[in-house]
Amino acid sequence: MTNEVFDSILDAARTGADWAWRKFYEDLAPRLNSYLRLRGAEDPEGLVGEVFLEAARAISSFEGDERGFRSWLFTMAHSRLIDERRRRTRRKTAPADLSDLAHVADDQDVEGEVLRHLASERLTQLFSVLTPDQRDVLTLRIIADLSVAETAAVLGKSAGSVKVLQHRGLRRLKQLEQKGVTK
Repeated sequence: MTNEVFDSILDAARTGADWAWRKFYEDLAPRLNSYLRLRGAEDPEGLVGEVFLEAARAISSFEGDERGFRSWLFTMAHSRLIDERRRRTRRKTAPADLSDLAHVADDQDVEGEVLRHLASERLTQLFSVLTPDQRDVLTLRIIADLSVAETAAVLGKSAGSVKVLQHRGLRRLKQLEQKGVTK
């Protein structure tokens, strides 16, 4: 998207235009959801919703371009994820009864959902061999398509440490692939 197009959508979003927020959501929600899912969020869709609510409340304070906007949203998502982890450690919950969920898939693309779930499980399995910092960096760099500087800003780290974490994480995944573990 060109800068002019982004700026016009941003201006419309600032005035509360539904179409502008829908465009932002359609473009960015899948990446935010993938990031949160790979980082172990219990309710990634709910957190994405919280991110967009927070963005709608704070849109007047945002200044920047499209990449800056994406980085801004991923910073919010990262904060929401940390908050969720804190809440999770404070209160224990019982798992839902599967019979209560039987009606949920009735009107959905079950096959597509299963394939997405399997791909997500595979990525989660691969990323489980990485350190938490390596997982954070790789998900933000690959899934969110953030630059090194943007990733560093989201995580509160230096650009140099982000580069090192990315290099070590990718090297670890490559070693597993060479050993045949990833197949």
